[in-house]
Amino acid sequence: MQPTVKDLLLSGAQLTDAALERLLPATDTLPHSIHRAMRHSTFAGGKRLRPILCMEAARMVTATETYPEGIADLGAALEMIHTYSLIHDDLPALDNDDLRRGQPTCHVVFGEATAILAGDALQTLAFQTIASLPIPSPTTVAILREVSVAVGTGVGRVGDLDTKLPPGMIGGQVMDIEAEGTPPTAALVEAIHRSKTGALITTSIVSGGLYGLSLRHRSASSGYGNGNDEPASDSKSRSETGRTAYAPYADTIARLRTFGEKAGLAFQIVDDVLDMTQSSEELGKTAGKDTASIKATWPAVFGIDRSLHDAQELIADAFAALAPFGPAADPLKSLAQYLVERKN
Repeated sequence: MQPTVKDLLLSGAQLTDAALERLLPATDTLPHSIHRAMRHSTFAGGKRLRPILCMEAARMVTATETYPEGIADLGAALEMIHTYSLIHDDLPALDNDDLRRGQPTCHVVFGEATAILAGDALQTLAFQTIASLPIPSPTTVAILREVSVAVGTGVGRVGDLDTKLPPGMIGGQVMDIEAEGTPPTAALVEAIHRSKTGALITTSIVSGGLYGLSLRHRSASSGYGNGNDEPASDSKSRSETGRTAYAPYADTIARLRTFGEKAGLAFQIVDDVLDMTQSSEELGKTAGKDTASIKATWPAVFGIDRSLHDAQELIADAFAALAPFGPAADPLKSLAQYLVERKN
């Protein structure tokens, strides 16, 4: 029997929170203030959607009922990156928000300087965590490249498909700032959404897939199967190996990427709609700020009804990308449907 979306969200959040609790420095660890700030924002709430999507992608490609060992740490690292982005996004220099996940934002509680450093520290710890994952080093390289390109400005190529990516999360944030106060165009809104929000959602899914594929590759390859950390052929540089180790799985990774891009854009479209239709209490953050700031949003260009229609069409396209995986893809599909049906 397939787990319900509620079950997936609950179990995934519990696994993620347990990993975060273990990985984040305790509040009594010096320097106290920054570790308290990191924990304040990380444990202020949140659905843990990116870690859950990551874990479900790993489970799907391995076609197992249980999550691969250690995958929760990768999910936790992605949640750290997401939290760091929220801390910085809320700063007075950017969105100047006082409320996030129903709690006072980091800079409100700890001051701007500590908030900036807490975000920096979470990002640093995230990459440290990824580098320490219990997987073959070519997989680590592939995931590090995937994540770093997605959360940066999109400069560079990812190893699996040599695919040019749109500007990453930070690039999308820059475009969002520069577009504020000007009438948005459809092309600009799509570019911002695919970058600022969609890139991290996509990389969460692709990274989870890479993690799961490393287990398949390890069992199928004599170089991995004999316990070595490197593939049997070690004539290539480690970076080049990271690009080629998953060539046999190029179609799988491409499908995960398509699913992530479609679902990520749908998620942000619905987020835009909710900002216009829900209260601050329902959202856990300040409602209506996008409209007040003349932000580049999907409803600002297309209206609410068209926006909701577009989100559903994107989810249908996302489903189609996972068709070859059969029932193993059902949990990911259920989560994608939840992304467009949620109320906060």
